[in-house]
Amino acid sequence: MIRSDDNSLYTGISTNVIRRFKEHKSKSKLSAKYLRVRNVVSLDYIETAADRSAASKRECQIKKMSKLQKERLITSFYDGSNTLA
Repeated sequence: MIRSDDNSLYTGISTNVIRRFKEHKSKSKLSAKYLRVRNVVSLDYIETAADRSAASKRECQIKKMSKLQKERLITSFYDGSNTLA
């Protein structure tokens, strides 16, 4: 999940998370429309999936979560001593 300066969270899937984060941050044509009008602040959460189908299903689950549920997911990720690049 990517956090923007308005504290909103964007969820998407990618085979190369760091490259995709940089694309979003640069606001290029490859960036998601949602993030082109916001300032990208941080990459807050990453999950891995077995394949694209599993990733898409999980993305859908996360997008249906409330903001509070997403914040708890991020907090639990860091409580597990995970770090992001």
